[in-house]
Amino acid sequence: MLLFRSRQKQPQVEAKNQANVSSSDTISPLLKSKLAVLKERMGTSSDFIIREISDTSSGPYPFAISYIDGLIDQGLLADLMESLTSDFGNSFQGDVDPAIWFKDKLPVGNLNVVSSEKQMVNSILEGRVLVMIHGVQEAYAVSILGGQRRGVEEPTSQTVVRGPKEGFTEDISTNTAMLRRRIRSADLSFESRIVGKYTQTKISVAYIKGIANPDVVKEVLSRIDMIQTDSILESGYIEEFIQDGVRSTFPTIYNTERPDTVAGGLLEGLVAILVDGTPFTLIAPVTFFRFIVSSEDYYQRYDLATFLRIIRFVSFFVALLLPSIYIATTTFHQEMLPTTLLIALAAQRESTPLPALLEALVMEITFEVIREAGVRMPRAIGPAISIVGALVLGQAAVQAGIVSAAMVIVVSFTAISNFVLPAINMAAAVRLLRFILMFLAGTMGLFGILAGLIPILAHLASLQSFGVPYLMPLAPFNKNNMKDVIYRAPWWKMKTRPVMIGDNNEVRQSANHNSFSEQATDHNKDPMR
Repeated sequence: MLLFRSRQKQPQVEAKNQANVSSSDTISPLLKSKLAVLKERMGTSSDFIIREISDTSSGPYPFAISYIDGLIDQGLLADLMESLTSDFGNSFQGDVDPAIWFKDKLPVGNLNVVSSEKQMVNSILEGRVLVMIHGVQEAYAVSILGGQRRGVEEPTSQTVVRGPKEGFTEDISTNTAMLRRRIRSADLSFESRIVGKYTQTKISVAYIKGIANPDVVKEVLSRIDMIQTDSILESGYIEEFIQDGVRSTFPTIYNTERPDTVAGGLLEGLVAILVDGTPFTLIAPVTFFRFIVSSEDYYQRYDLATFLRIIRFVSFFVALLLPSIYIATTTFHQEMLPTTLLIALAAQRESTPLPALLEALVMEITFEVIREAGVRMPRAIGPAISIVGALVLGQAAVQAGIVSAAMVIVVSFTAISNFVLPAINMAAAVRLLRFILMFLAGTMGLFGILAGLIPILAHLASLQSFGVPYLMPLAPFNKNNMKDVIYRAPWWKMKTRPVMIGDNNEVRQSANHNSFSEQATDHNKDPMR
């Protein structure tokens, strides 16, 4: 059973919902009144265009169109104007209602009827062309979106050797279409919301009916509806507003720019949150182990995928604990080291003026500065500066006797292990916790490390993501879900979906299906015959 964290609704939520349901002032049938409303709401912005056609040769009814320059396709706009100025005037025989003609004859794919002044303004701001006809007490929003947009490219934050090479873009309609191409089912549903007083950002919540738990979908939509803010510029805004454990270092919502990762999550019963203006999509609910798993694990053989997962788990503990263990053993527990290694480390540290804790902090902070500089520098010189800076500073620090060579090795291997983690937000959490454990190790030794790990483990055990325990299937233990945690079972053995989300449609494939080799063994015959 899912236990969702209770959230206190803000008093403005009900007013917002009522405002969304109830429309603004009714549109006047007079064309001049409609144009006056738009000019009052939009002001004198230079990219706001109004084209009024009052020539009777174009038809018996004057009309006007309005749009934002740069948000529409100029070629489709020309076709629309040609239809309005020619077909509109020639199609009337007797007393023909212009609204009926517009709905039936206009050659456009997406046409919405607008019945309020607020919807008129919102339609224009969303990039639609608003058509207003004199004498008609409604307007028509025509979707001919255009303008300059980034095309579909390979993801830059989550690269794979084997797998799809296309990633999400900043256009939400393109992103939803990419999911539709992967999941060709009528059960794939999108529910839209508009968040942000000024940005009016479109958000789509995607899930598969019959697989996703309805309570989870309802909870996600409820948390999004509670958001009261001026702007939503990236999915990170939504993540901070709706996540569990707001004061936790560990992320409780997964973000990705890979459509195949989102499609795989939807097929397991997860819910995806797509935000217009960013290529990063949110996935919830998630567990700790999803941040260690890569989408490439499902495209390779199960034995290789299992080996790589073990490498990632080892890298996680190395990135978290290696500097702390080195500080604790060299400062308080020298008797734990072999005599030869202890003599070698003592010889290196003989000329080092700083204690091990300060030495590690200096190296770690220096590496963080170099990493941040490499990210912010121009792409052409960023990697070169990072590599040269790390090599020069490390070698110079050792020769100057500020740090020992062993400390450079420890910090370097720790940084490399941190890059092994496929999820950037989980790697960032490890980086922050590493400094805390280093301080505890430098003051209390191994006892300090243990004193830091116990609260971290207790915190992970108490953390939830939309009602799902963060350490599931280990705590609470679920034997059926262990086939896709550290060990990745072959596809022909993963016959059921994870049960951590709910009990809807658990069967993923036929229960009678088996691998070809096992079928041949069971029948005791040559499979080639």
